[in-house]
Amino acid sequence: MSGFTQAAKPAPFKAYWVSIGITALIVASFWSLNLQWREFLAPDALLKMGRFLMSFFPPETSSAFLAKIWSALLETLAMSALGTLLAAVGGLLLALPASRVHADDPARAKPVVRLVLNALRSVPELVWASLLLIAAGLGPFPGTLALALHTTGVLGRLFAESIENAAPGPAFALRVRGVGEVRIFLYATLPQIWPQVISYTLYRWENNIRAAAVLGVVGAGGLGQMLSYHLGLFQMRETSTVLIGMIALVGLVDVLSYSTRRWLDR
Repeated sequence: MSGFTQAAKPAPFKAYWVSIGITALIVASFWSLNLQWREFLAPDALLKMGRFLMSFFPPETSSAFLAKIWSALLETLAMSALGTLLAAVGGLLLALPASRVHADDPARAKPVVRLVLNALRSVPELVWASLLLIAAGLGPFPGTLALALHTTGVLGRLFAESIENAAPGPAFALRVRGVGEVRIFLYATLPQIWPQVISYTLYRWENNIRAAAVLGVVGAGGLGQMLSYHLGLFQMRETSTVLIGMIALVGLVDVLSYSTRRWLDR
């Protein structure tokens, strides 16, 4: 009993030092950054911010403009959905060679595939879109591919971790009977990680809605392209309507994602 008590002591001790390190990092961050709170909260600055915000009201509500908003909203939704779907398929395909499926698995391709996944998710969607615009031109196509490439890196890593953390018992039972690795994955591993696959994919879809809106800044279509255009011309009423459309779209996808996850958890 005394040996167990002594062995359990280092964990809180390590957590104590980790907490001190995080606190020191936060203090150093505040100290190193030139945060000009006095200028930011000055009455003149607040007055200018208030005038700028008031220029967004009232939003533009003409039928012709709302029709354009609706078309751009559907385009943004389609970009995010298709990009996420492609990323889920690509991430799942790359997750297998990026993981060690059992203790005796040499996983020779794991370092290379993990490096590919790291590279895909390290490059922001905006950079991917800028590169693809050169080859594909303006429009939603390069934006969709940019979302798919970046999200493949994210989902591939998450799916690989899920595969490695799956219970080994069902896969081992099939493996000793000579079942192939693909069938083992389909019948033993995939059913275990399927709820995580759905949950991670839905979460990334929520993120891609926001990212798709931002990609329009470089000409990748959707609401983001309208936002960049009207904001660049200082057409604040039109910009306000575009922002309202973005907020509504993100809210809708959040509700759908949350409802789907609740339904899957039942």
